[in-house]
Amino acid sequence: VQVVESGGGEVQAGGSLSLSCVVSGNIFSIDLITWHRQAPGRLRELVATITLFGGITNYADSVKDRFTVSKGDAENTNYLRMNALKPEDTAVYYCAARIRSTDYWGQGTQVTVSS
Repeated sequence: VQVVESGGGEVQAGGSLSLSCVVSGNIFSIDLITWHRQAPGRLRELVATITLFGGITNYADSVKDRFTVSKGDAENTNYLRMNALKPEDTAVYYCAARIRSTDYWGQGTQVTVSS
């Protein structure tokens, strides 16, 4: 299983970015997609999750009402839409695919929000 994130970049505060997560390999056994972020000097933080069956979503309080996680038309693609970005959202964002209790991680994509 391989996980690849893309779509990071630099944006001004108040702006938007969309991240993509493409999973290859045993995609039909994916139970859950999780998005995390890690800022310098801080622990990795769970940002959002989406179940592949039913599309049930959950968000960290820090991003609720600003971020939206969704499934793409293709079974192996998911998105994290980030609106109203703040400087404190600056971090490396990671996608993980959970298959039978094992998480497969991507390499991360940098998001930088300037004030």
